[in-house]
Amino acid sequence: MTIAEQTAPAAETTAAPRGWVRVCHVTDLEVERGRAALLGRDTQIALFLLADGTVRAVSNYDPYGHANVLSRGIVGTKSLGNTPQPSGNTALSDSGNEESREEVPTIASPLHKQAWDLRTGMVVETQGKDPLDIPVLPVAVRDGDVLVKWEERR
Repeated sequence: MTIAEQTAPAAETTAAPRGWVRVCHVTDLEVERGRAALLGRDTQIALFLLADGTVRAVSNYDPYGHANVLSRGIVGTKSLGNTPQPSGNTALSDSGNEESREEVPTIASPLHKQAWDLRTGMVVETQGKDPLDIPVLPVAVRDGDVLVKWEERR
């Protein structure tokens, strides 16, 4: 597991802006393979480098399996049919429109195979359980450094 750098960064890295933590270098990540990182004393996150070059960060905690394992999950995509309405429901008039189908990047739990949208943390496959979303953290890549917006709770 990577331990995020919250102290003075090494000379070859740039200082992270206030409220952001340098977690790793983008070259430390592999496409569609998760990496766990520890922020502070007890916040575990899972980082994913997607095929399109974007980096996503979510909580590493699987709320169904009650374990920090999402970094070991299966990265994929899921077709959601169309863009959800604010209520989370899809409009009936768009249900047959193939052009409105949206492929979203997902992470599936290695334990019970529930899947979440890596952009929003919204569960997209519950495997028959009640829906439980996961936290998503903002990510930026600056000069090759992967930064996550996070402030330690005191």
